[in-house]
Formats: sequence, C-alpha cells, structure tokens
Amino acid sequence: MPERDTCDLLCLDLPKAEAVRASLPGPERLEASALPFKALTDPTRLAVVLSLAEGGSCCVCDLAWIVGREEKLVSHHARQLKQLGVARSRKDGRMVMYELTELGTQLAAVARGLVGTPA
Repeated sequence: MPERDTCDLLCLDLPKAEAVRASLPGPERLEASALPFKALTDPTRLAVVLSLAEGGSCCVCDLAWIVGREEKLVSHHARQLKQLGVARSRKDGRMVMYELTELGTQLAAVARGLVGTPA
C-alpha cells in the first residue's frame, strides 16, 4: 500500500505556521518573481541561457547551431527570454545579437548548478 503524503490528523504548529506565512511575499510579488524562472522550464530556453552565459553576445544563427535547433525555434525562445527580462537584444548591422541581463546571468549560475555544467 502506498504511503500517504498527508497527515492523518490536524497537527498545525500555529505559531510557526503564522510566522512563516507572514514572512512570505504577497501573491503579486510571488507571481512577478516566478516569471523569470520560466526561462529554465524549457530545454531550448535553458540551452540558450547556458550558451549565452558561456559565449556572451550571440546572434540567433550562432545560437541555433550551438543548441542544435531550428533558427525559428531559437528566435522564438530568445524573444521569450527577452520578455522575461533574462536577455536583451541589440542590432548589429543586419544581425540581432542577444546577451544575458544581470538577472539572466544569475539564472544561468543556478542552471549550471542544476545541470552540473562548470561555472
């Protein structure tokens, strides 16, 4: 018989629970803070974040080759990373170059730890 993941009786440690609840940010703040982590929830976006962390500024053509995905797909995910505040872009002639923001650099460090790549 599988083990249940809930208590068999109500055993609330009210002082502890109230203190922890009071320390949590409000729902709006939690929602806004959770958004950048979406950068790490898709394998292509994760690969792009790690590639930008390693390679610095890259165009979509380079990123597509690096991560082994179609250019249109990588372009889509790079735009999403930009909307999440994880990456920024700039025009360089006819190319669009992407690079990580400070937030993106911080997320890349977290991602490296999760996937076990060197810093």
